[in-house]
Amino acid sequence: MKNDRTEHRSAARRSSTGGDSPTIAAPLSAHAEWEPSADRPDPVDLLVEQNVPREPDLVPLRHGRMMASPFTFYRGAARIMATDLASTQTAGLDVQLCGDAHLSNFGGFGSPERQLVFDLNDFDETLPGPFEYDVKRMATSFTIAARHNLFSPSVAEAVTRESVNAYRAAMAAFAEMVTLDVWYAHLSDQDFQRTLLDARLATIPAGKSGKKKPAKGKDTKRSAAANPAKDEIDRAIKVTNKAIKKARGRDSLQALTQYTELVGGNRRIVSSPPLVVPQRELSGAWGLSAEAIRQVVRDQFEAYKATLSADRRQLLDRFTIVDTARKVVGVGSVGTRAFMVLLQGRDAGDPLFLQVKEANRSVLEDHLPKSQYENRGQRVVEGQRLTQSVSDIFLGWTKGIEDDRFYYWRQLRDMKVSAQVDRMTPFGMSVYARMCGWTLAHAHARSGDPAAIADYLGDDDAFDDAVVAFAEHYADQNDRDYDAFVRAVASGRIEAQRGV
Repeated sequence: MKNDRTEHRSAARRSSTGGDSPTIAAPLSAHAEWEPSADRPDPVDLLVEQNVPREPDLVPLRHGRMMASPFTFYRGAARIMATDLASTQTAGLDVQLCGDAHLSNFGGFGSPERQLVFDLNDFDETLPGPFEYDVKRMATSFTIAARHNLFSPSVAEAVTRESVNAYRAAMAAFAEMVTLDVWYAHLSDQDFQRTLLDARLATIPAGKSGKKKPAKGKDTKRSAAANPAKDEIDRAIKVTNKAIKKARGRDSLQALTQYTELVGGNRRIVSSPPLVVPQRELSGAWGLSAEAIRQVVRDQFEAYKATLSADRRQLLDRFTIVDTARKVVGVGSVGTRAFMVLLQGRDAGDPLFLQVKEANRSVLEDHLPKSQYENRGQRVVEGQRLTQSVSDIFLGWTKGIEDDRFYYWRQLRDMKVSAQVDRMTPFGMSVYARMCGWTLAHAHARSGDPAAIADYLGDDDAFDDAVVAFAEHYADQNDRDYDAFVRAVASGRIEAQRGV
């Protein structure tokens, strides 16, 4: 039995310690534990503290989006969970954390080779830390999403288990690979299709598919969410093909149609407050005139280009800034300063949209060593480059004109596609869970020691069992925190603007 193993030693660790100093780690069963501490901070207070540097007019919008459901609340509650995870036991194996690995922070986007890839796509909270933090946040997001979709408790458990099992299986595979093969591994749109076919094969009874039969007592747990009828599989394939086709059309040309209008022969960003506010309507914001804002954008653009490689600087030199706007993004990020910048190449039909997003301190920095990067935008960019299989060629960073403001830059839209969680069936969410588990393991294997992590996780279901139990307990805690949040809005303690 390996359920409570307390040692792990990778080849590298044995070499560095002479083979005589095993690292003492938390037993696997300890990962199932969750109970709020007696001095646990008020979750609403934690969220209110986060609002201090945010745009005051957008804070009610953030609250309104979080009020929609326990699932949307969880998306905006990364700081709350970071505080809770700080008191949990870990194995002492650090990786570059995503920091906010809930299921909606995975998705598809275009690689530099114009291939659609699936990966983590949000790194606002990235920081080195215990690998368990990401796994538990991912797993809990599946439990909460399954409940949100009104899946039965057994199906919610099975979907969650798929994500953790996929993480453990992938890490075991990465532990056997040579370093460069780990680094180059990725999920492409072709893999999307194969994942669905594999899911179809997984519905075949053990012994007929040629796959190894799971350990006794575990096969029922893992198959509860993956027993669809043929028409459900066909529907999932159809939805996937449609999403891939849509993603390939999501580029700057498509954004040009959606976000701009032609006035006097020139393109400008359409005003749609509070979600999109062009710079022509921002005069007086942050104590700056309209001309001062335009100059700040130009200066920031030049500073941003200096963080890129020479070839990409030369590429951007072919573009000229046309317009800028403040743009609201996400759920947890609402209220942080975020902008869209429209650039033009050879003519009005050659656009490029960049997103400029404020980078605050990672929520993990209250509990883990602070980032080595003084510029928080650089922290985000370096963490993304380290963990993603491929990254946006326009990733860069700047320091704002205020001492405590930092930003990172990237393409606003580049074949990006996100899962429609509300529409997922148990089968669809099960497939998606496997993809997310593999992807998170890959991110951790690139930045950490896959052999040591795989050795610690073992080859049975002990870790899966523990994290599934944790996810159920923490989903209950999220429900309680959500209820407290809703009461705070009802009492007038905080303000919320819904439906925006």
